Amino acid sequence: MAGVENSRESRVGMSARDMAQIAVFAALIAALGLPGAITVGFSGVPITVQTLGVILAGAVLGARKGTAAVVVFLALTMIGLPLLSGGRTGLTALAGPSAGYLIGWIPAALFIGLLTARILPKYPLVLGLLVNAVGGILIIYVFGTIGLLLRTDLGFRHSITTNFAFIPGDLLKVVVATVVAKGVHRAYPGLIRA
Repeated sequence: MAGVENSRESRVGMSARDMAQIAVFAALIAALGLPGAITVGFSGVPITVQTLGVILAGAVLGARKGTAAVVVFLALTMIGLPLLSGGRTGLTALAGPSAGYLIGWIPAALFIGLLTARILPKYPLVLGLLVNAVGGILIIYVFGTIGLLLRTDLGFRHSITTNFAFIPGDLLKVVVATVVAKGVHRAYPGLIRA
């Protein structure tokens, strides 16, 4: 029976444990949408806690599993589940100004996961903060700005300055995710396979 399980793992490339971790982090991202959203400014893009889940997915699970967790979550929203903050579905969000931010979650988790694997096993806090800030803020903001340009009447300058309202909260999310990831990697070394 063990041979059957190993052959299944090699065909799909993931064990049952990997798939369970992906499902848990997809559920975490969904749960972080429960507090709701606050819309600030004139862009219509809400401030949510769900980006914390995206950062954690990449920082804790790594590139492959972290990105898969984000993709699973977004796929569930695309089939109509109201898992985005404020009870939105993926289809309604992609039709609005936050489309670019949501799409940016995928490369953000991938980037964070790839670079986190490089700073393990020590996971220095300063490098963790830098990796999570670039992935969880810069990459998402770039995609978000492009989305604003395509989905709204905002000009280039206003599309960029819209992001300023998100910076304080996103910096806090980066700090929280970095501290949590360091603790997880200390307790469970080898969680991210090279």
